[in-house]
Amino acid sequence: MFAAVRTARQQTIVGLAASAQIAPMSTRSAASAANSKVAAAAVAAAVTAAVMAKSASCESMAVTLESIKKDLEAIKGALGVSEFEMQAKLDLVKSIKVTNPTNLTAKHFNLDYYNSLPAAGKKALLAICNSGIQNADSGMGCYAMNPGDYDDYLPFFEAVIKDYHGVTGEVKHVTNWDLSTPKIAAKLPPGGKLDLTKLGLGTTSMRVRVGRNLASFPLPGAMTKDDRVNMESAMVEAFKKMIADPKFGGSYYSLTPGSPYEITPAFYKELVKKHIMFKDMSDDSYLADAGIASDWPFGRGVYVSADKEFIVWCGEEDHLRIMCMKKGTVLNDVFDRLKDACGVVEANASKFAHSKKFGYVTSCPTNLGTGMRASLHIKCPNLCKDGSDAKPKAICKPLGLSVRGLGGEHTPIGADGTIDISPSARLMIEEAEIICALYEGIERVLAAEAKA
Repeated sequence: MFAAVRTARQQTIVGLAASAQIAPMSTRSAASAANSKVAAAAVAAAVTAAVMAKSASCESMAVTLESIKKDLEAIKGALGVSEFEMQAKLDLVKSIKVTNPTNLTAKHFNLDYYNSLPAAGKKALLAICNSGIQNADSGMGCYAMNPGDYDDYLPFFEAVIKDYHGVTGEVKHVTNWDLSTPKIAAKLPPGGKLDLTKLGLGTTSMRVRVGRNLASFPLPGAMTKDDRVNMESAMVEAFKKMIADPKFGGSYYSLTPGSPYEITPAFYKELVKKHIMFKDMSDDSYLADAGIASDWPFGRGVYVSADKEFIVWCGEEDHLRIMCMKKGTVLNDVFDRLKDACGVVEANASKFAHSKKFGYVTSCPTNLGTGMRASLHIKCPNLCKDGSDAKPKAICKPLGLSVRGLGGEHTPIGADGTIDISPSARLMIEEAEIICALYEGIERVLAAEAKA
């Protein structure tokens, strides 16, 4: 019985493969519809025969079903199913252009450019765009898969990047952390000290972070499980050096099963609650469809310094999220420490991915350039007396500032009117300019709060 089933199945596959190879691309679509029916019938007959063979042992049954599974894959390849899947995505892009015009991936997806790419390039571009294709309500919708994607697919990425970041001319990012630069120093208080007490604030929660990726690995969306584990292992060696340094000290906590640094689920939840560790990425459909959340929780972890004021996320949306936070009154404290820490991490790990045109390479184009977010928590009870952050947002947007809840985007503000404020720009702005913009923005928001 099994010999007969195998013979019939093999003949079906050979015939289908031959017809798929002989038929010109333009006629495969029609031929495939008929062939797929034949294939389905053949496989169904094979499965039925296997199930009905009473004399078959469980072992031979399992072998046959596994063989049928492999045959199905061979049939899919012979019929060019991947081509149909690619066409289905192109159809979705066309639809999203109409239904969701703010989806920048769909808006700037040019079919002529897509058709100019070789087969591998087409597949790669669709992978880059998959999150926005599968989630029509996306704002950006695309994620680079490799450090070189921004150059390799420049016509697509440049259109998206210019639209999101509001760039009208040539895109040319400049990296500069130096607060003593004349154009920066002219905006600072005497001595260059960003003292919050001069604005009427006391001890305040300050945080500055950057996204970074190692040039030697694919970006998170294209990483295999082995890539993720190997990248984490490389970073563990870097973290060991930092742990041995009295200026940092601390510990590394891993979510990777079997890691020497693996922590318990309960401790992980505790770290998430304290905003030290990031949330389960597999619950995020945008990151899942980008491939970034794949293989959770392998390759994920967090380094925490001894004073808990310096943290490095490993394996999130970017390979690394490097951040400094402190409750204090001088912004320079967190800014300067982050600058020094980034240098230490890169020296101990490996070169960060960087583009001459776009600055530091990040998975999402929204973070390109500095990859930096500098934020402050301030109380605005008068502006937020209606229980919302609508008024602070209206004031901050013209100043180039974003307003968030205490837990990040789409989270509520504090019961006492505490909000999170940060400059919106990442690209075509220098790191030193970002920290200055935050200081100036806080000054204006507090003035509005006093008048409210």
